[in-house]
Amino acid sequence: MAEYELIGEERTVLGSSATRRLRKTGKVPAILFGGEAEPIPFVLNQNEVKKHLENEAFASHILRVKVGDHNSQAVLKAVQRDPITSDVTHMDLQRVSASKEITMSVPLHFVNEDECPGARAGGIITHLLVEAEIRCLPRHLPEYLEVDMVSLELGETIHLSELSLPEGVNLTALMHGDDEDQTHDSALVSVQMPREEVEESDKDDVEGAELDDEVTKLVESGGEDSE
Repeated sequence: MAEYELIGEERTVLGSSATRRLRKTGKVPAILFGGEAEPIPFVLNQNEVKKHLENEAFASHILRVKVGDHNSQAVLKAVQRDPITSDVTHMDLQRVSASKEITMSVPLHFVNEDECPGARAGGIITHLLVEAEIRCLPRHLPEYLEVDMVSLELGETIHLSELSLPEGVNLTALMHGDDEDQTHDSALVSVQMPREEVEESDKDDVEGAELDDEVTKLVESGGEDSE
């Protein structure tokens, strides 16, 4: 598993004006919080942050954060971006403890789509979720969860409860309610017939039913309408 390290400088001047000046010089304001220590406001290099964020795994890793004399392990909790330039405008990082569980959202990787029987039969694959929220100890945090589509047939759907989870990992959605409660068992991916084919099939069924009705009426009337 790759390791990521963030090295920042502690902020001594706070406020919106100071924050704007930092951003103009290519810095990203950030906050390190959580645990028993006090929150630490600090700044990071914009280019280094962007480079890290290009890797999907960065958002679901335990990060090493160094700010002055402070060394912490943390996870990325939030990223704010400029809607026009896409520059990172702020980052929230939460400290983690090796002995305490954390709640994180991790990406879903859909595998064996080319082997999916439903898709080979002409079905359309629809991804309904792209990430799932999990709870685990930091050492068990996975980069992603796999959704195996090798046996997904036409008209079928894969749900959260069907995922194979790594050791020590739980899905937060399934930690609610009892085994009979299906409201939290979200659908992840499905394979369905194209809409055009479904509509054409329905049309054929209706026309066939109407023809059957006409034949039935003729039989019951003894064929009088045909004379």
